Amino acid sequence: MILLKTKEEVELIRRAALLVGKTLAEVGRYVKPGVPTAFLDKIGEQFIRDNGGIPLCKGFEGFPSALCISVNDVVVHGIPSETLFLNEGDNVSVDCVIELDGYVGDSAYTFAVGEIKPEMQRLLKVTKEALYLGLDRCKAGNRLGDIGHAVQQHCEKNGYSVVRELCGHGVGFKMHEDPNVCNYGVNGTGPLLKEGMVIAVEPMVCMGSKNVKFSKEDGWTCRTKDGKPAAHFEHTVAITAQGPDILSSFEFIENK
Repeated sequence: MILLKTKEEVELIRRAALLVGKTLAEVGRYVKPGVPTAFLDKIGEQFIRDNGGIPLCKGFEGFPSALCISVNDVVVHGIPSETLFLNEGDNVSVDCVIELDGYVGDSAYTFAVGEIKPEMQRLLKVTKEALYLGLDRCKAGNRLGDIGHAVQQHCEKNGYSVVRELCGHGVGFKMHEDPNVCNYGVNGTGPLLKEGMVIAVEPMVCMGSKNVKFSKEDGWTCRTKDGKPAAHFEHTVAITAQGPDILSSFEFIENK
């Protein structure tokens, strides 16, 4: 069931989503060559708790960490590690979900580690563009398939592929709510977008094949099958009659 939010509830979700953005910015300060991903997780968890939030990923169905930290060919759900060090030229996606005063915000950002190759820069650029093209379709009266179509078309025309096994979702009262928000689709199909819906739009885009594999060891880590890099950007957005009301923010990261 798709749960609609009141304007007051949307504002409370915005508070949680903005704390996510501030957390990502704080973590981003330490994204440098030689830093272990577990250190980034500790920084993020401490910042969340210091600001009154709860890191919802930690303990979710056994996930061990506050943040999902995914490097290079890891698409999503990377588990932070003391032995996984960032290297010059890597890209690292940090995905964060926070509950604040009973409401949930969700966002992800892919950071460049030092200087990255032009082809990696282009992957990040196109993935982020696809996110905002999907968000542009988040208007009451459109259909869910319009979002996925916009993301898919932009990525594929630029030579990339979008993951099928994972998708965005409703958010606000819980971390994962209905509906699923796919990164592929057909215009004019799927559930009607209504004012009061709050969803997480999150393109997961591969430089090579769209095919992925999940770790048998930890059950979480999702990698590209061909070992090529992936990128991931995500915003929490409220559907309005006027268009998207983006509740999370990258401004804390990009204007630091």
